[in-house]
Amino acid sequence: MPQSPIRLAVIIGSTREGRISPTVARWFVEQAAQTGRFEIDLIDVADVEVRPDMSGGPTSVADRLDAAEAYVVVTPEYNHSFPGPLKSLIDAHKPEWRAKPVGFVSYGGVSGGLRAVEQLRLVFTELHCVSVRECVSFHGVWSRFDAEGALQDPTAAEGAAKVMLDQLAWWGKALVDAKAVAPYGV
Repeated sequence: MPQSPIRLAVIIGSTREGRISPTVARWFVEQAAQTGRFEIDLIDVADVEVRPDMSGGPTSVADRLDAAEAYVVVTPEYNHSFPGPLKSLIDAHKPEWRAKPVGFVSYGGVSGGLRAVEQLRLVFTELHCVSVRECVSFHGVWSRFDAEGALQDPTAAEGAAKVMLDQLAWWGKALVDAKAVAPYGV
């Protein structure tokens, strides 16, 4: 019996001028789409007005986050952490995140954004998300993609993406099935 695709929200977490986040996110979305297991919604924090009520009709960010069954956050590392606008988006929501898996694609210099991921894991745990173990990390990101946005030497990153996507698909289905049997309580 074929499974329904997991609704995956891919969140671009940087708003800085000249950011490479959209390039990294496009690469990741291609990886996820190739599996055929995900229905993907790309949410760019730069395009979102973060307000406490997050109202705005059927396509509001709250509705899009709520509809998602799994998340991937694409984040840079700024000063050993993740961007403030991403934190504002995360904090403006609570029930939308609960009992769903989250994965991370990070980038930066030497650390590849892994310190930002460490902090995001703590934040999402508090919101009752399941953080998958594997992540994709781009060290020295500015030299990893060419002028057209193609990843140079993609083998390791593609392997990491596959493992992370396998974990997200498993947790996504497991949590959707569990919530169908018993609502998640907080």
